[in-house]
Amino acid sequence: MTAPTEPTGKIGPQPWLTAPETRAVIKALQAGGGEARFVGGCVRDALLKRPVVDVDIAVTDKPDKVIGLLERAGVKAIPTGIDHGTVTAVIGGKSFQITTLRIDVETDGRRAKVAFTDDWEADAARRDFTINTMSCTLDGDVYDYFGGLDDLGRGRVRFVGLSRERIEEDALRILRFFRMNAAYGRPPPDTAALVACRALAHKLSGLSGERIGYEMSRILLGPHPADAVQLMRGELVLDRILPEAGDVGVLRQLSWIEDTAIKINPVTPDFIRRLAALLDADGEGAKTVAARLVLSKKQTARLAAIVDPAFMITPDMDETSRLRALRRLGSGLFMDIALVVWSAERTLSPRRPAERTRSWIALLEEAEAGMPPPFPLTGRDAMALGAPSGPRIGGLLSAVEDWWEEGSCKADRDACLAKLKEIAETSPSA
Repeated sequence: MTAPTEPTGKIGPQPWLTAPETRAVIKALQAGGGEARFVGGCVRDALLKRPVVDVDIAVTDKPDKVIGLLERAGVKAIPTGIDHGTVTAVIGGKSFQITTLRIDVETDGRRAKVAFTDDWEADAARRDFTINTMSCTLDGDVYDYFGGLDDLGRGRVRFVGLSRERIEEDALRILRFFRMNAAYGRPPPDTAALVACRALAHKLSGLSGERIGYEMSRILLGPHPADAVQLMRGELVLDRILPEAGDVGVLRQLSWIEDTAIKINPVTPDFIRRLAALLDADGEGAKTVAARLVLSKKQTARLAAIVDPAFMITPDMDETSRLRALRRLGSGLFMDIALVVWSAERTLSPRRPAERTRSWIALLEEAEAGMPPPFPLTGRDAMALGAPSGPRIGGLLSAVEDWWEEGSCKADRDACLAKLKEIAETSPSA
């Protein structure tokens, strides 16, 4: 394979491209006579004039030489994935992932064994989608070997070469297709890609839960998550990894609420909340999903709580019920549940009056404003009145706490002590 003698596109000056840290890293990498170019997402997003988050660099030199070149230039080098040719450069608080050009020598549907090369086109050929195959020099010259520029302009997400072969190499590319199509594609989706994804969806069962969970988080937090999930369902992919998924409309409404409805204090999109909106499951079902996706204990508990039918947060709650729920759940979980319940309500009745929307927003603003004060009494206060240790103390405190919550948690410690004494004297069994 021979690289094009002339670049096929151009990226104008952009902050990430002209940053002194970027230029210093490229200068260090080219000091040994090798070639270094930017690759992947930074090139793709720069061409679309979207924000560039991660700057990835490919080089013709091997990892050991790359480390030496960086260190000689005073750039910190971290061998983050040296067996696969990857080194991370850190300078001025910024990091750059640097990978030696590679070719696949063996694939098993999960991970590839690679060999190093100095052939830019061969390296591009092993990538997933044409829009990710382009490379760019420090001067902004873009090299395109597989029609990525044209596909990017047309909003077409297309596998490099044969779709089936790319998926056979790594089945996770099925999920990546739906994510990338939602972010960069325009209707209709590439037919060859859809046919291959449907035909090979069974191969997803051979992937680890961690990899599937990570990719699902990126789908749900990416652009147009409901569209991506709906397309996955239509191609029989969603049922393979998330048979508990319910009405995609709830996720669609949640995305709208997060992005549009709440303008004063926007809600940050959250993976667990959006996953909960997608599920048709109770708390136990949520735990099954969490185990399959290998979520953390904290994520599992939160997911189960959000979908638990015992927690139904709505603007119709009286003040006492709202305060009790807020105290028991905490403001974050309270808001999560409220957002998902609101989304489900809008799915059933999308033409709700504006007043209903204002009521939901007021409920969320109340939760965001802060937690009620802590209950001012403890078991020692009950014991000081002569209450024996055991159930009697718990009963007394619960009775006072109910009274305190019914009063909007406004009574101070002295008032609560007086109420405790009153209940202790008048209700021996409390």
